[in-house]
Amino acid sequence: MHSFYIESPEGDYAALPAEEAKHAAKVLRLKPGDEVCAMDGAGRRWRAEMAGEGRVRLLEELSANECAARITVYEGLPKADKLDFIAQKLTELGAARLVPVKMERCVVKLDGKDGAKRRERLQKIAREAAKQCRRGLPMDVSEPMDWRAALTAMAAHDALLIPWEDARGTRLKDVFAELPAAKDIGIVIGPEGGMSPDEVDAMLQIGGRTVTLGPRILRTETAAVVSAALAMQLWGDL
Repeated sequence: MHSFYIESPEGDYAALPAEEAKHAAKVLRLKPGDEVCAMDGAGRRWRAEMAGEGRVRLLEELSANECAARITVYEGLPKADKLDFIAQKLTELGAARLVPVKMERCVVKLDGKDGAKRRERLQKIAREAAKQCRRGLPMDVSEPMDWRAALTAMAAHDALLIPWEDARGTRLKDVFAELPAAKDIGIVIGPEGGMSPDEVDAMLQIGGRTVTLGPRILRTETAAVVSAALAMQLWGDL
């Protein structure tokens, strides 16, 4: 079943945005009566059918599929297109928010227009990934945040997890055993060069917990996806 974003429903019908309507008709060659999944991009989803003239008929509203646990990933700005991969996979897993962070050892620098442009691209990737996995609400992507602002945001979470190559002993499941009722989880991932000791110390001072992901060093994009998946399994709905 194909998925499409819709404009505000009017009764039992809703219009497809022009780009979605063109894709349905010209690329997928869908016909009236073909069943689809319709999503408003704000969390609501319907079982629907194509109705012609760029519209769908809403047959049945589907249950919401957002996770009760809100997971935010703070990602030290990585090189190349790694953020694209991270945004796509975190959306599929059910993460609520991705925050690119300018850390001490980041090589990439995104400021002003470049940062806004990158956010727009990542938000589009998250939106398309949400459509592919039939997630009612696309993950939110922030513009790149400087370290001090990010640290302030990190302090607000019920639990702040810091996967770190120098961590020993404590795993995510150990933090879960202590904080099983946490509903707002922050996860901090360092860039390719890792997090500096000063950054780790600053996060420990606001209640963060360093955790190990095992005896092998993971790439930054791998660590982001693995950490989110483990947190979603423990606190979420995987």
